[in-house]
Amino acid sequence: MSAINVLLLGGTLEARRLATALQRQPDIAVILSLAGRTRSPLDAGVPTRRGGFGGATGLADYLVSQRIGALIVATHPFAARIAHNAAAAAAQAGVAIMQLLRPEWPRHPRDRWIECDRPEQAPPLLGEAPRRVLLSFGREQAALFETAPWHHYLIRSIDPIAPPLDLPHVDNLIARGPFSLENERRLLRERRIEMLVTKHSGGAATAPKLQAARELGVAVIMIRRPPLPALPAIDSSRENCHYKVLAWLRRSESL
Repeated sequence: MSAINVLLLGGTLEARRLATALQRQPDIAVILSLAGRTRSPLDAGVPTRRGGFGGATGLADYLVSQRIGALIVATHPFAARIAHNAAAAAAQAGVAIMQLLRPEWPRHPRDRWIECDRPEQAPPLLGEAPRRVLLSFGREQAALFETAPWHHYLIRSIDPIAPPLDLPHVDNLIARGPFSLENERRLLRERRIEMLVTKHSGGAATAPKLQAARELGVAVIMIRRPPLPALPAIDSSRENCHYKVLAWLRRSESL
């Protein structure tokens, strides 16, 4: 029996782990696709493609030309456009598709969350009084806070913020998670952080910052997830999620 070709849309820790698990299967040939936003992504040890496809039509053409038998969406929960393009491309190409989804973080009674729907809604929520603010995302979203220059920002990102933001009070912290709870406590204390701004990414790897904020009474501006396509989904937090993906792949191959 020939191997089934699987295209895995990644960029997350869960995608990297899944790619490694699939690579061990003799009847599966996996290609990991990365959007290319991170300059030095960690090696998953599998054939990897970087860069976009040219929208849903370009991805559909790729699926057909590479004889892809199954498409797995394991992108960041905020990569909604990629997920919707993948759903449309799979329908065009007649390819089976599923998504690996992180559950959202549960809200604790002691959490001081201020929620909003879009990143551009977050800066006004910081208020008029100058605050020390931790931003935990890259330049595209961080640039939105140029509209509130009176705060002091600490931006933690995997890649340097370039070009520099037009902000008078900003520090850049280049770091790659996951971060321990003690690390997050120390960061919030030493930098005297008063507010944390983050996306509702979910997942265990980035949850310690929320626990640290809760313990230290730091308010959190939480940006809600955008709508994702209605696709068959597997919870990435489950210990047996890789086995469920394998079972889905083998059912798809037999259809």
